Amino acid sequence: MASLNVGNLGEYLREQRRNAQLSLRQLADAAGVSNPYLSQIERGLRKPSADILQQLAKALRISAETLYVQAGILDERSPEAAGTRSVILADPSLSERQKQVLLQIYESFRKENGLDADADTDSAADHPHTPQDPQASN
Repeated sequence: MASLNVGNLGEYLREQRRNAQLSLRQLADAAGVSNPYLSQIERGLRKPSADILQQLAKALRISAETLYVQAGILDERSPEAAGTRSVILADPSLSERQKQVLLQIYESFRKENGLDADADTDSAADHPHTPQDPQASN
């Protein structure tokens, strides 16, 4: 599981908040979090959940995936892989622990199948006549 890079996340959030010309209090109110909690996130003292990041992204009118990447939850990869991860992270019916376990399983399957950031660009969509399952050619 990726560790959260909360220092860079906090700096990035502060920069986005200032670009949006919002005070700490205004962003906290818009995102539904307390002022002290948001301040702690910006100073790198707290690790916000994916749900909190999503609320902050909505309040800042930026992509939640951008914040997930900044937080180290998502790697910058192919749109397909990022899409799968963001759907898992955005599912309100799953707990944070369940989301993290699903992401770990997903990553382990991708690694087992030899898919990484470089392999993502060489997908079945690029080669529609190439069987993806070795058993399929038998």
